[in-house]
Amino acid sequence: MDHQFGKPLLYTSQLFNVCVILKGRIKKLATKMVITSGNEEDKGSQEKESKEETILAMLGIIGTILNLIVIIFVYIYTTL
Repeated sequence: MDHQFGKPLLYTSQLFNVCVILKGRIKKLATKMVITSGNEEDKGSQEKESKEETILAMLGIIGTILNLIVIIFVYIYTTL
């Protein structure tokens, strides 16, 4: 008779090994993604990018509002 009492333990240990490997890879990736504060040039470019992002966000909001207004007018026009 073939007993399979060892198989669940084997699968559990393999799963544990995979988890340990993934944990190590995630730690390596996290250390690579750490943002460090740069010099003055980096801060200036970051401020410029922040300003550009703000302007783009405002333009997106304005565009969305204008699209909604157009949709409302088209709906009113088509229902008359």
